[in-house]
Amino acid sequence: MSNTINFSRREFTKLSATALAAIPLLSFQNSMNLFSSKNNTINVHLFSKHLQFLNYDDMSEAAADIGFDGLDLTVRRKGHVLPENVQEDLPKAVDAMKKFGLNPKLMSTNVWDATSTTNKMVLETASKLGFKYYRTDWLKYPESKTITESQQLFGEQANELEKLNKKHGLIGGYQNHSGKYVGAPVWDLIPVLEATKGEFIGAQYDIRHAVAEGGQSWELGFKRIQPFINTLVIKDFKWGIVKGKWKPVSVPLGEGMVDFNRYFSLLKKQQINVPISLHVEHDLGGAERGFKNITISKKEVFARIKKDLIFLREAWEKTE
Repeated sequence: MSNTINFSRREFTKLSATALAAIPLLSFQNSMNLFSSKNNTINVHLFSKHLQFLNYDDMSEAAADIGFDGLDLTVRRKGHVLPENVQEDLPKAVDAMKKFGLNPKLMSTNVWDATSTTNKMVLETASKLGFKYYRTDWLKYPESKTITESQQLFGEQANELEKLNKKHGLIGGYQNHSGKYVGAPVWDLIPVLEATKGEFIGAQYDIRHAVAEGGQSWELGFKRIQPFINTLVIKDFKWGIVKGKWKPVSVPLGEGMVDFNRYFSLLKKQQINVPISLHVEHDLGGAERGFKNITISKKEVFARIKKDLIFLREAWEKTE
C-alpha cells in the first residue's frame, strides 16, 4: 500500500490536529461541531477490531487510505493493545496512528471497575497520549439481585468511575448492546447514568442494537437516552434464520432494518455532534470478528469497509 495515497488529506489532518489540540474538552454534544454543524460532514473512526490482522503501522495506513478520520482503538482483552501491556504498547500504536495523520481520540476497553489497578493504568496512559473518549465494559444483571438493586449498584460504580475519568480528563461511554446486557432496552440504563453527574460518563449509542431490541419504538429510547449520548456506533442488521433460530444478522449499511434517513435527521435536529465509530460486522472473511487470520484478501476487506464508509458519509450529507 503506497504511503503517497491521500497524501494531501493526511497532511491537512496533521496540521488541523495541531489547532484542535488547543481546544479545551467540551460537553458531550458540542465537542465535534467543527466537523458536523458547519459543513455537514462527520468525523468517522474505524473500529480497529476489523484490522486486528495488521500491525500498528499497517492498521493506521489502511485506515487513512480508506478515508477515516481516526481509529476507535481496541485496548482490551484480545485487542490491538492488551490492558496489561498498555504502558509499552499504547504509545507504539499512537505513534503509528500519528504517522498517518490519525490522532488518538477513541478507544474501546473493558474498563468499569474504578478500583482496578489495570483499569487505572489504562486510563492514565490513554489520557497522557491524548485520548478523550472510551467505551466501557458491558454489564450483566446478577441472578442474585433484582433489576432495581442491580441498577443501584451499577449507579454507584458508574459514579466512582466518573470520578476517575474526571481525574484523567476522559469521557466514558456505556454501549447499549442487544441481548441480556444492562442497557439493552436502553431505558434501564437511565437510572445507572442518573446516579452520576453525567459529565465524564454517559452513553455510546448504538443504533443497530437499539433497533434490534426496540423495533418500531427505538425512537422513544433514543429520545430518553439523548442527554447522555457522548459517542455513536454505526452499523446495520436484519433478522434471519441462523441454524434454525431467528437472530440479528449483520449486513452492509443501507441493506438492513436501520432507517438511517430518519436516524440522521434526528441527530441533526437535536444537534448531536459527537465522534462516530463505524463497526463493519458483516462478512469480512473473519476480520469482522477480530480474527488475526482472514479468509479473503486484504484488498477485499478494505473495499467492503470503504463501501460502508461511503454510504455513511453520503447518507449523512443528503439527510436534512
